[in-house]
Amino acid sequence: MMNIADNIAKIRSDMALAAKKSGRVLSEIKLMGVTKYHPVEMMTEAAPHLDLIGENKVQEAVNKRAVWPVGMASCPWHMIGHLQRNKIRRALESFDLIESIDSLETAVGINRVISEGGPRRFPVYIEVNMSREAAKSGVAPEEAERLLEGMMTDCPLLSVEGLMTVALDTEDECVLREIFGGLRELREKLRCATGLPLPELSMGMSGDFMTAIEEGSTIVRVGSAIFGPRNYG
Repeated sequence: MMNIADNIAKIRSDMALAAKKSGRVLSEIKLMGVTKYHPVEMMTEAAPHLDLIGENKVQEAVNKRAVWPVGMASCPWHMIGHLQRNKIRRALESFDLIESIDSLETAVGINRVISEGGPRRFPVYIEVNMSREAAKSGVAPEEAERLLEGMMTDCPLLSVEGLMTVALDTEDECVLREIFGGLRELREKLRCATGLPLPELSMGMSGDFMTAIEEGSTIVRVGSAIFGPRNYG
């Protein structure tokens, strides 16, 4: 029988190994449990051992929030899937941070909805398609600076705190290092161009998070290694 707490303990042990190998401090790396298609019962079992919860779909997050046990604490929820502009309002009600900003139109839409409420700044990351796969969301690396500068000008209520990418599905470590290292280098370029600190790099999943940590990840997004295969039924 699968033990979620044991799975998380093993992942954290591997995170520590990767951090030590690359001369990093483990405390600067957060573990996100990706809970797409997994039931709330599994999420509540995992939540005390996680730093973050990641959901791909707005409606799924809305439904899970609605049945979250009253009085049970939860770590912050991040949206990591593509955000449709007609779901911005519900996303802002369900998530603490959106990692998947890939267009100025979406960013402006979020800024507009936030402006209708009380004064606050909402944290976001820019999603970058480092693998340049047509089927994936994310801004092209060469367009990231333009997007960030546009957000700084047109979206005063958004706080851009980092970058996110989804790597190529491959076991080729050289390819993975090129993708993860490329995002880290892009972050440095954007820091120099804009003066923003951009402290977070969300990269690395169940099969490649150790490589991502060695290349500078501050958030690893782990699903199947924690919860097992997804139930698509």
